[in-house]
Amino acid sequence: MLAVHLISFFFTKLKEDQIKKVDRFLYHMRLSDETLFDIMTRFQAEMEKGLKRDTNPTASVKMLPTHVRTTPDGSEKGDFLALDLGGSKFRVLRVKVSEDGQQTVQMDSQFYPMPTEIRTGNGAELFDYVTDCLGDFMKKRQITEKLPLGFTFSFPCKQNKLDEAVLVSWSKDFKIRGVQENDVVNSLRKSLQKKKGTNVDVLALVNDTVGTMLTCAYDDQLCEVGVIVGTGSNACYMENLSNIDLVEGDEGRMCINTEWGAFGDDGVLDDIRTAFDKEIDLGSINPGKQLFEKMISGLYMGELVRLILLKMAKRGLLFGGSISTALRTKGKIETCHVAAMEKYKEGLYNTKQILTDLGLQPTEDDCIAVQHVCTIVSFRSVNLCAAALAAILTKLRENKKLDRMRTTVGMDGTVYKTHPQYAKRLHRVVRRLVPNCDVRFLLSESGSGKGAAMVTAVACRLLSQRKEIDEVLSLLRLTDKKLADIKMRMMFELKNGLKKETHDSATVKMLPTYVYGTPDGTEHGKFLALDLGGTNFRVLLVKIRSGRRRSVRMYNKIFAIPLEIMQGTGEELFDHIVECIADFLDYMGIKGAPLPLGFTFSFPCKQDRIDKGTLVGWTKGFKATDCEGQDVVDMLREAIKRRNEFDLDIVAIVNDTVGTMMTCGYEDPNCEIGLIAGTGSNVCYMEEMKNIELVEGIEGRMCINTEWGGFGDNGCLSDVQTKYDIDVDKNSLNPGKQSYEKMTSGMYLGEIVRQILIDLTKRGLLFRGQISERLRTKGIFETKFLSQIESDRLALLQVRKILQQLGLDSTCDDSIIVKEVCGAVSRRAAKLCGAGLAAIVDKIRENRNLDHLNITIGVDGTLYKLHPHFSGILQETVKQLSPECDVTFLLSEDGSGKGAALITAVAKRFHGKEEEEKN
Repeated sequence: MLAVHLISFFFTKLKEDQIKKVDRFLYHMRLSDETLFDIMTRFQAEMEKGLKRDTNPTASVKMLPTHVRTTPDGSEKGDFLALDLGGSKFRVLRVKVSEDGQQTVQMDSQFYPMPTEIRTGNGAELFDYVTDCLGDFMKKRQITEKLPLGFTFSFPCKQNKLDEAVLVSWSKDFKIRGVQENDVVNSLRKSLQKKKGTNVDVLALVNDTVGTMLTCAYDDQLCEVGVIVGTGSNACYMENLSNIDLVEGDEGRMCINTEWGAFGDDGVLDDIRTAFDKEIDLGSINPGKQLFEKMISGLYMGELVRLILLKMAKRGLLFGGSISTALRTKGKIETCHVAAMEKYKEGLYNTKQILTDLGLQPTEDDCIAVQHVCTIVSFRSVNLCAAALAAILTKLRENKKLDRMRTTVGMDGTVYKTHPQYAKRLHRVVRRLVPNCDVRFLLSESGSGKGAAMVTAVACRLLSQRKEIDEVLSLLRLTDKKLADIKMRMMFELKNGLKKETHDSATVKMLPTYVYGTPDGTEHGKFLALDLGGTNFRVLLVKIRSGRRRSVRMYNKIFAIPLEIMQGTGEELFDHIVECIADFLDYMGIKGAPLPLGFTFSFPCKQDRIDKGTLVGWTKGFKATDCEGQDVVDMLREAIKRRNEFDLDIVAIVNDTVGTMMTCGYEDPNCEIGLIAGTGSNVCYMEEMKNIELVEGIEGRMCINTEWGGFGDNGCLSDVQTKYDIDVDKNSLNPGKQSYEKMTSGMYLGEIVRQILIDLTKRGLLFRGQISERLRTKGIFETKFLSQIESDRLALLQVRKILQQLGLDSTCDDSIIVKEVCGAVSRRAAKLCGAGLAAIVDKIRENRNLDHLNITIGVDGTLYKLHPHFSGILQETVKQLSPECDVTFLLSEDGSGKGAALITAVAKRFHGKEEEEKN
């Protein structure tokens, strides 16, 4: 028993001695974690150089855009062909992706040899050979129909499109003349055209690494990185388009083929490279290139071990100093030998056999030492690969702005698959280097071939989806001709609304406001203002000062209008309003002062005096009973009497649009139009009295409240309305009314978007075809989300967060589509609004018989103020449709509150003049 223990002790000691001997000899190959973190940082810097336009030409890591913009979502289906070119064998595949939603893939493939004379010949011979192999494959399987084809071409290429790829350089012992700097896909297509019976449609070219990522992404949608460690080595990942200077656009993501094999070609890894690495490089067919790949890939791993063993033998550290001819011969130790020697149980036995086959007579010590050499070489490969991969994962996590990220890496390559320790070591080191990433490693199933088919399937799906999405969005697009036509229709309706005989049937009501002028700067005094037009109600005290130091000071308080009050009785509504007024008067300590009051009432009213307004109809969600057809000023006075606490001098009832015009008119005397583009949509303007048949008198001007929201209620916009508008209208509180407002105002735009999203989801174009309960909920998609989603500063990641808040689990592709839908809906709204405004400014120009009109439009409303593009598109549309008018847009500062006080002040001024004239 003691003898056994002694033998075991001496064997362990012997083994430790041999390992120490090798460690001393190869200490430069042992990389500490500190060094690995340093390599990570260097690789991150190289990635950034490769992504930037100005530094890409000199970058060693080329970061080539692949124009693969998405990964499989599981809805791919069809029959595809794939070519796989990248090693000593060439493969043709037929890949059938299931149509039953079960995500099953059937593959049939055939390998063809890649003779040396082809690998070192000319381009025409290569592509003719590839075409012949494809023809043979199709003939044997009696494939006669035209099928889409994907081409896995595992060499560095510059791509401008998915089906256009210019070869940058050959690698992996390929040296074919006349292909470099040429479009590989075009060369293949030329060969295919010459060959009868190969009826295919080449849709996509991908790198084998990209193929690996896509294959794994079909099984795991979290997969967004692909890594190959085989004959060669490379990695790809999904990068934000906004970070890729070489490609136009910043929406979405694109797969980047890093071509990391060239990392270090600029000398950045010189302190890591050993004398053995330099010797391997000098003996290669591409000295000075692919230096990182030469340290980690299977093509060089065996040769690296051979050079180390040769050097150690020469120094008498192995084989008693004896060297066989085979050991001196390049290529005699292959990577498969390294893998065999590192096997857990039979490794030492395999080592002895392999060394004996090399004509050596190894001792037990030699076998232990050689096995440890293999471990150091392969472990260095693992460490370097892990450091670069950790840099990619860190970049992904930072792009997503996550503290912790869960992701999947698709893996392929003979070294990763066949080396007994490589995969486990790589997983362990990567997780140590990026502890804030939960990484799953997924082995690819025929990545290079199946991946080409998958990218072709994705391309087919995207083409089909794009066509359907474009068809939907085209319903919302308005041509210049259509906009000019809408402008003329609006002009017709404006004129109808002003005439006595057509006023009642007109959709644009053109209501007289009895406001005869805009502020002239002489207004002064204290005024109360009420502002009712939405879910909040305001009471204001406004102090106006005239003269050189003229100013407007305001004090206000906001009160909520509960839904049950909005949709209760008229008496309850006005009692609530008076209760709010009483609260404010107490708050300001002015309950006893009978101040003049202006009432901003932002609903359609018929007026026959400035202080009388008969409600035509509720809008914006109000449905209080016993109000329509009633004078709202009288209703307010009666509510004040019922309370019996205070009295007020109600001078004017005004629309918020008129208030906006008056507020801006106080700043700019040229302002004679008011526009509201917010929850609702409306316009007012100064019309010639002679054109207003509903009011006596022909001298001067009066402000007309157009109430243009009803434009189209007679069907004149039916060619513009989509099925989505019709759905929104049907489900509104006032079906068949306010047609124009429902296409242009903030209250409805979000709901139009929601209807479109539901339709796209039903078609399987969004949210994986799953309509969530939240998406079914009316009103969930508020217009404020359109403004946020369409912001130029907002990355897609933040768009996804907004959608998640709405209970919509979206992919990056979903986010792009949602952003497009929001853009189409808001763009149409802005253009429709612009066409209406163009009719107004042209009418004013015609009224005044001017060749050219300079005018200012006062604007208010959250849609105009907060949406990132609405105002710009609206202004551009007005400019385009009314070239004879120079229009200035002036943003209103509290039109509904300040405006009401100014109208009251102007009314007092006019009333004072009338009194003077009487006297």
